[in-house]
Amino acid sequence: MVVYTPMIQQYLQVKADYQDAFLFFRLGDFYEMFFDDAIKASQELEITLTSREGGGEERIPMCGVPYHSASTYIEQLVERGYKVAICEQTEDPKQAKGVVRREVVQLITPGTMMEGKGLQEKENNYIASITCFPDGTYGCAYNDLSTGENKATILNGSFEEVINELALLGAKELVVKSSFEAEWQRKIRERLPVTISFEDDEDIKGDYRPLFRDVTEEKLQITMARLLNYLYKTQKRSLGHLQPVSSYQIYQHMKIDYYSKRNLELTETIRSKGKKGSLLWLLDETKTAMGGRLLKQWIDRPLIEMTAIQTRLLMVETFMNAYFERQELREKLKEVYDLERLAGRVAFGNVSARDLVQLRRSLQQIPFIHHLIEQLGNEVSKQFADRLDPCEEITDLLEKAIVENPPLSVKEGNMIQDGYHEELDRYRDATRNGKTWIAQLEREEREKTGIKSLKVGYNRVFGYYIEVTKANLHLLEEGRYERKQTLTNAERYITPELKEKEALILQAEEKSMDLEYQLFSEIREHVKEYIPRLQALAKTISELDVLQCFATISEERHYVKPIFSDERRIMIKEGRHPVVEKVMNADRYVPNDCVMDNEREILLITGPNMSGKSTFMRQIALTAILAQIGCYVPATEAVLPIFDQVFTRIGAADDLISGQSTFMVEMLEAKNAIAHATKNSLILFDEIGRGTSTYDGMALAQAIIEYIHDRIGAKTLFSTHYHELTVLEEELVRLKNIHVSAIEQHGKVVFLHKIKEGPADKSYGIHVAQLAQLPPELIKRANEILASLEQQDIKLIVKETEAETTHSSRNHEEDKDSNADQSNGIDNRTETQLSFFTDESVQPKKPQLDPKEKRVLDKIKELDILDMTPMQAMNILYELHKKIKS
Repeated sequence: MVVYTPMIQQYLQVKADYQDAFLFFRLGDFYEMFFDDAIKASQELEITLTSREGGGEERIPMCGVPYHSASTYIEQLVERGYKVAICEQTEDPKQAKGVVRREVVQLITPGTMMEGKGLQEKENNYIASITCFPDGTYGCAYNDLSTGENKATILNGSFEEVINELALLGAKELVVKSSFEAEWQRKIRERLPVTISFEDDEDIKGDYRPLFRDVTEEKLQITMARLLNYLYKTQKRSLGHLQPVSSYQIYQHMKIDYYSKRNLELTETIRSKGKKGSLLWLLDETKTAMGGRLLKQWIDRPLIEMTAIQTRLLMVETFMNAYFERQELREKLKEVYDLERLAGRVAFGNVSARDLVQLRRSLQQIPFIHHLIEQLGNEVSKQFADRLDPCEEITDLLEKAIVENPPLSVKEGNMIQDGYHEELDRYRDATRNGKTWIAQLEREEREKTGIKSLKVGYNRVFGYYIEVTKANLHLLEEGRYERKQTLTNAERYITPELKEKEALILQAEEKSMDLEYQLFSEIREHVKEYIPRLQALAKTISELDVLQCFATISEERHYVKPIFSDERRIMIKEGRHPVVEKVMNADRYVPNDCVMDNEREILLITGPNMSGKSTFMRQIALTAILAQIGCYVPATEAVLPIFDQVFTRIGAADDLISGQSTFMVEMLEAKNAIAHATKNSLILFDEIGRGTSTYDGMALAQAIIEYIHDRIGAKTLFSTHYHELTVLEEELVRLKNIHVSAIEQHGKVVFLHKIKEGPADKSYGIHVAQLAQLPPELIKRANEILASLEQQDIKLIVKETEAETTHSSRNHEEDKDSNADQSNGIDNRTETQLSFFTDESVQPKKPQLDPKEKRVLDKIKELDILDMTPMQAMNILYELHKKIKS
């Protein structure tokens, strides 16, 4: 058995309680790590791995980081999903008997970051908790420790709904019971970049019962209690900034599942996984970090309650009509710092004097903002103005107490204003006078000795000293100078007078710094009392910020105020895709109309690749989302219903981790929409069925369309290259064909990007390949193969139909005497139908042929299929005509 040194034994005892974390063990000026922690940390942080004796025969792996720069290394580990336990010395080494006592003072995890680069200013840093109840429901609670936000809900659906909620939150960490099913843990890890932590204690602790004042549901309390217990255990301090828990139901907002959010690129793009190119990127004209976070929350959860939507729209309209006031507001908002996170840092105890200066500057803007909003002059703006609490007491305190440019550290002094505290002023006077005396001493010593290079200096180890170069030592008066330190080229001395003054100066400086820190702590505690008011103010400021942002975007991009219809009617004139329009520049974007009502529930969209089908579909969804978050929309006129849910199946992607093909992902997303959509939902399906054989895909696509039409009744945009599906317009009364137009010029396709009524004539797939600059010989060969396949298709139809008509001809010969109207085996109907295809002189009511019919008729002539009995030819051509029309 290995017997370790007392210090290593202490390390192992502490580490036993933090097996899933790196233990930063404080030794002097370093945080040290040992054993496996050291090996792994040296790899992750790219720092030197060393070793030390630990009491056994083998040396123990060790690595460390300086305590003053540890935050950088901690951030790196936490950003990669690790946890870091900070173990500090909790005993004065001078008073320790044996090993200095050490304890973990904080566990830093991905969901509990309070500062650093890993905390994005315009993004929440959520930690969530999930509880599974015996009745099959799930409790979901989440918190942003940096802002104090607490929310909870009950989910009644499948576990897939739980994953969807976590994905929408973007939770960095998930807290569950240790008995939480392993299969569920696996599914969560596969789908989400989240750290899973365990907390089995779900009893509600007395110190945060007030947080449940608005939540009485036991399931919510149990779920939230688990999360709060975890926070208190890991942070090991009072969390006075935590806000009362608020409950919500997911059906209170437009439901947008994870796939739809991704496909519509609401907050990040599919390819880059970044903000640029998303709807959030387009809209974000917010001037505060709080406003940026709220904007993202609004995009994730659009409203469905009409009054709330209209309130937002009214305020946007008000801002649009008050240009100068809005511009002045935007300038003032630039001076407002992150009040939510400043309040959190005050409560957490890691606020600095610089943070308090930011708080003061922010509060100084509130009276001006209040005046601006009050000037807007309607009932909604008045309500906002009434909620703008300037917190004058805090502003006055910080103006009197904190200097304009304090140091970063709160223990170095120079934070508190002169005149704020009488005793501090006395210490400062002593220090300043002492330093003046030092400067005077240096001048006098130079004059007395004649040594112009003589100087009086100071360092923390030796205090004040008189430094003389060795070449000038002979000029010093003997017996007056006491040697203090020897350098290579100089000697340092002290005199009795300097010694006496040093004691007075250093004592005053030390007392001054101690008193400053004490005063700073008192100020911080006083500010703590105002945290609820600061959080309420932050909420109002963030809402004003988002609403002015909507007005700014709407004015710049020429958006219009949407009108909401109770008749489930969509009427969008000259609608645009907001993001594509911005990327392309407005003058190049081709707008399109969209009309849907109770007689046009499903639009079946055909047209070439790259013509804009997917863009058109997305812009309808984004227009609806913009309207329901309270923003104007990209159109010249827009009438919309309130949608309860949006489902999209756009784009192709394998789910490699869970082993699902593109087609399986497609079917799962389609199933999700069909299972949950209502008549008040919006469904976007793009190219359903393309991941399998043509007939399988076509059959599935048609069945899905019919199911939505007959069973659900949701407003649906369905794009496809299966032109055969366009005949559904004749069978499904609420389905209409539309297409994105294109023309062929000089053998090349020109996309017009314009939506028109009716089906498209073809897909122009080879033309698109030509635009992609595939080799010319490849394009030529593709056209040859296409022509061959079209001929084979016709020959197959001819062959199948010939067999059928031969059989029917025999039966006809047997019964020819019973039909008096026949002549040479061809009745009047047959002559008419046959002449439609062959005899140009006989064209009774001949319809105008479309391009597809003309191409097929050309193929018929090439095949010379009329070299057969009239009855056979008639039946073959009649069947072909039906095929063309279908």
